[in-house]
Amino acid sequence: QTDSRFKMGQALCICSRGSITIDNKKYYFVQKLDEGGFSYVDLVEGVKDGRFYALKRILCHDREGRQEAQTEVEMHQMFNHPNILSLVAHAFVDHGGKTEAWLLLPYIRKGSLWSVLEKLRDKGSTMPEKQILLILRGICSGLKAVHEKGYAHRDLKPTNVLLDEDDRPVLMDLGSMNRARIEVRGSREAMTIQDWAAQRCTISYRAPELFNVESHCIIDERTDIWSLGCVLYCMMMLEGPYDLVFQKGDSVALAVQNPVVIPQSCSYSEGLKMLLSSIMVSNPQERPNISWVLDQVQDLQSRSPNTQTNMV
Repeated sequence: QTDSRFKMGQALCICSRGSITIDNKKYYFVQKLDEGGFSYVDLVEGVKDGRFYALKRILCHDREGRQEAQTEVEMHQMFNHPNILSLVAHAFVDHGGKTEAWLLLPYIRKGSLWSVLEKLRDKGSTMPEKQILLILRGICSGLKAVHEKGYAHRDLKPTNVLLDEDDRPVLMDLGSMNRARIEVRGSREAMTIQDWAAQRCTISYRAPELFNVESHCIIDERTDIWSLGCVLYCMMMLEGPYDLVFQKGDSVALAVQNPVVIPQSCSYSEGLKMLLSSIMVSNPQERPNISWVLDQVQDLQSRSPNTQTNMV
């Protein structure tokens, strides 16, 4: 059964016979979905199974770019978890001296958490608390799996969380992932990590310790806990806590040093507000780990009426 929204694109595509082959399976191009700095995402349809997939094509400009794409593939392959986007197939394709990495991913029709929040904002609506808890629990479950393997996501934000029809969140864009524990020895290493974070970790969701990396410190997976707090704030307020700071051109690096301010108008439960405050702690040593956060979310769910606790 074909979604009517794609009929026109599909007809065009099949006329021009735009198709690709990965792992001896053929896919037709349907339409463009997204375009980034070094990657493109297209909607494709499996010729045999008639299913839709998202094809992410990463342009590898050099050996380092190819290695980064290879790492992204390996990160996907490391996990088999309902809250982490799986990899259906992949290929490295050479085009006139340039290499492209092709990642075939499941197509999740509802789109990103950000697009859902934008629609709510446009309608002047808000997200019900039980829905926030359901989504937050799934994000925590995915993050817990990442952290238990000794890795960190490093770029958690609402555009990197997909939502399926049942509001099951799926973590995507694993290209910034690396080992959770980074030991910084000296100012040169600190600068390297700070530069890397400036490129790979979105500024308004970036943990305070990544703005000014100290010469001798340990960066760990709790950078994700900070970003998780920003995502929770975004579900509650329909904008990230530092989005406006960034848009106005003010210093996000300075703003993240102060405790997060929850507006008086916020109508959610005291429990949810307290959870947000306990996650968004500037000092990483005082920030909780993912298991603690997940326990708190489950506790809030059990206290919240009519909450589906069986779904992650």
